Amino acid sequence: MITKEQAKAALDNVIKKSRVHLYKPIQVAEILYRDRVYKDINLLSLEDYRTKSKKWRDEVSIVLLGRVSTSSARFQDDLFNENAIPPTVLDVLGKENRRTKGAVEAYIYSKFDNKHEQLSNALAYCLDAKVTTFDVKKFIDSFWNEPGLKRSLDKIYEIIVYALFSTLVEAMNLEVEVTVEEEAYPLLKEFEDFTQKVMCLDCSTPQYIQEAKVYRVGVTNAADRGLDMYSNWGPAIQIKHLSLDLSLAESIVNSVSSDRIVIVCKDAEKDVIISLLSQIGWRSHIQSIVTENDLINWYEKALRGSYSNQIGEKLLYSLASEIAEEFPSVDNTPDIIKNRHYELISDPFWK
Repeated sequence: MITKEQAKAALDNVIKKSRVHLYKPIQVAEILYRDRVYKDINLLSLEDYRTKSKKWRDEVSIVLLGRVSTSSARFQDDLFNENAIPPTVLDVLGKENRRTKGAVEAYIYSKFDNKHEQLSNALAYCLDAKVTTFDVKKFIDSFWNEPGLKRSLDKIYEIIVYALFSTLVEAMNLEVEVTVEEEAYPLLKEFEDFTQKVMCLDCSTPQYIQEAKVYRVGVTNAADRGLDMYSNWGPAIQIKHLSLDLSLAESIVNSVSSDRIVIVCKDAEKDVIISLLSQIGWRSHIQSIVTENDLINWYEKALRGSYSNQIGEKLLYSLASEIAEEFPSVDNTPDIIKNRHYELISDPFWK
């Protein structure tokens, strides 16, 4: 028999492991809300809500976060594993939630608010920063030093890297040229309809020039693998701030279809990453490894170097814009939550 204390500990563990978006805790809250208000599910019957609860969660997260979970179905279903929130635990939470008229839901959303308040304090430093004062290391460390934000550090790294790379690429007016060699003109003519649609090339224009760009894929999945950014001149960019082991190294290189990968990581991870990639025969595919120290030096040059007047403000604007897009719910609780009036619920067990 699972006690209330054990059920709460299981819930706290899921909240602790969640990134700042808290998709899984929100899903738990919405299952409990459904059970309390609509009374049309049996919490001991997983199939009553396993799939439907993703929709209930998404209806809240789209207004709360501006996005929905894009993790694999398997990862999302891990929520109901025995080491997370299985039906037996959910049933205990549900009984307590009904008894207190929503205290468990309120508890979950209070944790969301607390985490986003921490996030708001950390991001305020960036959003209010000046070219002369912004310290990217201080910004990164604010996430390392706050336990509730560590799980979101991958997104912060990604934003920091993207803001810098895209700003420098734009400032340098880089161009990418695609050219068909003369000996291939007969093949170009044969497939001219293809090259026109796919490559913007034809027999009269065998050369195409475009602005160089860096793009964010936009979502880092739950296993922290795969492509984070890519460029239109070749390299794929993978952001790594967590410890890397052999299996994760293999999953990264196997999920990125590129023979030119740029890895961004902490300084201490560089030698480990090189060693692991050498073991699996992928060292030759790595174009370069950028460390956190490189980022700090480049930010210092951009903000206070010889060309700071040209790129400093653009860099901070890009950084602030990406943060605002990534975390739209900071300092903003939507009506879908306000209208439930969780503030009126009081139960010491869930404090």
